[in-house]
Amino acid sequence: MMYVFLCFLIFNLLAFFSPKRLVPIEIYATCVFAYAYGVTTDLVLDLHYNLYGYLQEGFQWLALLAIVMYFPSINFLFLNFYPFNKVRGRKVLYILSWTLFSVVFEWFVVNTNFFYYNGWKLLYSALVYPIIFLILVGNLKLIRKTMGSK
Repeated sequence: MMYVFLCFLIFNLLAFFSPKRLVPIEIYATCVFAYAYGVTTDLVLDLHYNLYGYLQEGFQWLALLAIVMYFPSINFLFLNFYPFNKVRGRKVLYILSWTLFSVVFEWFVVNTNFFYYNGWKLLYSALVYPIIFLILVGNLKLIRKTMGSK
């Protein structure tokens, strides 16, 4: 479990010290969205359907800490470097690269017993991650359109 939180700390440090391509309100709005989206998904798939979970069944304070540390930092790192002005192929490759990273990281977290499957499979995650990343991009585009920028 210590290694999982060390990874979360590294993700947060990378996010904090990365050169910012997003303006502060975009960072705030997308991170809040990523947190809300992640918590909502976990409430349904973990607590309602019991397909997976953190540590053990039911609510866990450490799981909440993990969610607070993980979803916003990964959201920021993904969106901050997203190739908005590049060709579609570059965007697809970027999303597929992040999907591969996410699947490998999820496999690592499952193997530390911090996260467990109870009907869920890593293959499902591999299929869902690109959709999640597209939703994050769409959310940022909506924020920018609402703000009248970029």
